[in-house]
Amino acid sequence: MIKKLSMDKLQIYLGDLTYNTVAISTEAMPLNVGFIGAYCKEKFGDQVEISIFKYIEDIENAIKKSPPDVLALSNYVWSYNLSSEIFKIAKDINESIVTVWGGPNFPLDFPSQEKFMKKHSEVDVYVPIEGEVGFANTIQRILDSESSEKIQKNIRDKPIEHCVSRNKEGKLQNTFTGYRINNLDKEMPSPYTTGLLDKFFDGKLAPILQTTRGCPFHCTFCTDGSDEVNLVNRFGKERVKADINYIAKKVPENTHTLYISDLNFGMIPGDLDTCDAIVEMQKKYNFPTKILSTTGKNNKERIIESIKKLNGTVALSMSVQSMDQEVLENIRRPNISVDKMLALAPTIREYDIRTTSEVILGLPGETYEKHVEGLRQLINAKMDFVVIHNCMLLNGSEMNTPRDRERFGFKTKFRIVPRDFGILSNGKKVCEIEEIVIGSDSLSFDEFLELRLIGFVLWVSNQGIVFDALLRFLRQKNLDIFDLFQNMAKNHHNAPDNVRKIFDSFIKATKDELWDSPEEIKEYIQNDENYNKLVSGEAGFNVIQYHHAWILTDFMDEWVDYTIENAQVLLDKKDSSIKISEEFEDVANFCRGVSHNPLKPNRMKTNPKYQFTFNIVNWLEDKSDKKLESFKMTKESEIIFMYTEEQNKIIQDDIDFNGDTLIGKTKALKAIPFQMLWRRPYGIDLSYPENIRAVERKRWNTI
Repeated sequence: MIKKLSMDKLQIYLGDLTYNTVAISTEAMPLNVGFIGAYCKEKFGDQVEISIFKYIEDIENAIKKSPPDVLALSNYVWSYNLSSEIFKIAKDINESIVTVWGGPNFPLDFPSQEKFMKKHSEVDVYVPIEGEVGFANTIQRILDSESSEKIQKNIRDKPIEHCVSRNKEGKLQNTFTGYRINNLDKEMPSPYTTGLLDKFFDGKLAPILQTTRGCPFHCTFCTDGSDEVNLVNRFGKERVKADINYIAKKVPENTHTLYISDLNFGMIPGDLDTCDAIVEMQKKYNFPTKILSTTGKNNKERIIESIKKLNGTVALSMSVQSMDQEVLENIRRPNISVDKMLALAPTIREYDIRTTSEVILGLPGETYEKHVEGLRQLINAKMDFVVIHNCMLLNGSEMNTPRDRERFGFKTKFRIVPRDFGILSNGKKVCEIEEIVIGSDSLSFDEFLELRLIGFVLWVSNQGIVFDALLRFLRQKNLDIFDLFQNMAKNHHNAPDNVRKIFDSFIKATKDELWDSPEEIKEYIQNDENYNKLVSGEAGFNVIQYHHAWILTDFMDEWVDYTIENAQVLLDKKDSSIKISEEFEDVANFCRGVSHNPLKPNRMKTNPKYQFTFNIVNWLEDKSDKKLESFKMTKESEIIFMYTEEQNKIIQDDIDFNGDTLIGKTKALKAIPFQMLWRRPYGIDLSYPENIRAVERKRWNTI
C-alpha cells in the first residue's frame, strides 16, 4: 500500500520504548524524544502531527490502526532489539513508512557502521548523538517530496545532513559531523511546558530533568566519551526553573523520584541554581524524596555543596571506575583525580553525605590484585556504598572498536538485560542483550567470578546506616574493613544455611546468565518454557540486585548475623577482652534493630527491642571520633526499632509501583530513599538522656 502525500499533516510517531512484562524496565518519562517532538513542532508547525509513545502495546496498536508517515525510535542498550522489531512490524504494514533510528548506541568506525546498517535493512535513516537537527533535516526532505512515491527516492538521492543513510545503490552515506545545538534556550522548546509529555504523568513513570548536554571527559567505555559530545551546553536558569515547577504541579502522589539526566550534575556553577529550585519544589510539594543522577567527576567541592542543598535526596557519585593509574590511562581518564576524590572523605563524613563509589570490573589492563587494592582503598577511605559494574562493550564506545578489542584481548559473553523482554503482537518473543567482559589478557574468568562475589558482599554489607555502627567500631579498633568483606566472600561455604543458600544461588546465577552469542539467547527465549522462566523470575534478572532484594525480603536477620560473626572473628584476633565484647554486643544489636524486616508486608508489626549499655546514637553522630566506651550510660536502657508511617508509605508505594515480586522489589530498591529503608531507634525508658530517643534525628531524617 502506498500512502499519498497530501495537504494533510505529516504523521510522525516518536518512541522511547520500555518493556513492562514484569515491571517497567525504564521508568523515566520519554524526555529524549520529547525534545525532538518539541523541536519539530516549532520548526514545522501545522505541517506535522506528532505522537509520542513509551509503551509497546500503545505504539503497536497505533501503527496498526493508523500507520504513520514517519516512525522514529530511540536506540539504547535497553531497547535495541525491541525498536528493530517494531520497525519491521511497521514496514510489513506499510513499506513506505520512513523509519528513523537515533541514539548513542551506534558504532564509531565506518566499517562497523556499514555492518550495522546492513544488518538493519528495516531502518532508512540513523541520527547519531543529538537528534533534533538531523531528524528535522529528514522531515524537511520528506516534506519537500512531491508525492509519497518519491519520498524514499528523495532520501536516497543525496545525503541528509547530520544523518546516516543509504544511496540508490545501498551504500552508506555518512554526513554526520557531530553537530550540536549551542543555544539551547533559544533553539530548544521544552517538552514539558509545551504539554507534549503530559500523558506520561501516569503514576507509572518518573519525570526526568535535563539541565545540561555533553560531557568534558573521554572515557572509552562510555557512549558519551566521543569528541562530538565534549562540549557542555546548558539550559538557562529560568528555563530549568520553569520545567521544575511544571513537573511539580503535574506529578502524581505515588511518584517520589526525580531523574536528572545530566552526565555530571553538580559540577557546573549553574547547578547550584537548579538545586535551589528543586529545594523550593520539595518544600512546596514534598517532591522529590529521591533524586537519581550521575554527579560530576571533578569539582567535588561544588558537588558536595549541591548535595548539601538537596537535603540527602541525592547521593554523591564517586565515579572512580578504577584506582589504578595504568588502567585509568587505558580508558582515557587521566584528567579525573582519584586522589582529590579521596581527599574529600573528611568533608563527606562531616556533613553525613551518602556516597556511591562506582567501580568497573574488567577494564583494560586490570588484574585481580589491582581491583582488590582499589576496593580496599575505597573502603578504607570510608566510602559507604561501593558499586561494582561489569564492563560492557557498547556500540558507540571507543572500547568496542575492533582496535581496542584486539589491543586488550577482551574475552566476552552475552546476557539478557534485566527485565527487558516481552512478546510482540505478532507472537515474536524479544529481549535485550548486552556484551560483558568476563576476562582479558590480564584477568582470568575464575578471578572474575571471585571478584563478583566480593562485589556482592560489598553491595549488601558496606551500606551506610544499617552497618554504620559495626564499621565505625571496627575502624576504631584499627581493623582493615575490607578484610571483613573479603573473608565473608571467601568463607561463604561455611556460612549458615540460608546465607549459604544465597551465595550458592548468586554464583550459579552469575554463571548461568552468560551466553556465547546473542543468537543463542534469541533462540532460547522463543521456547515457551524458557520464556516463562524470565517471566517468573527464574532467569533474566540483575544478579546482584535480585539477591539483595531476596535477602531484604527473607533473610536480612541471618545476613546481619553472618556479617557480625565475621566481624567477631577479626576482633578476636585483635583483642578478645570483656570490655570489647560488652561494647560489641551493643553495636551488634543496634545493627540488628535497624536492619530488621525491611520488605515484608508485616514490617510495621515486628519491632525488635534491645537493652543497651552505651549511647550508640550519640556515638554515631559524634564528629570527634571518640571511642564507644566514652558513651556509657548511667543505667542500662531499652530501645525499640520502628518504621514511621511515612517510611512505610514510601516503601509500600514503590513496591506497589513495581510489583510485589522479587523482580519488582529489585526495581523498587532503586527508588526507595536509602535512609527510609531502615528502622529508626526510639527510647522507651525516659529516665535516660533524652537525646538518645533519636526521634527525628539527623542521621535518619535527612529528606
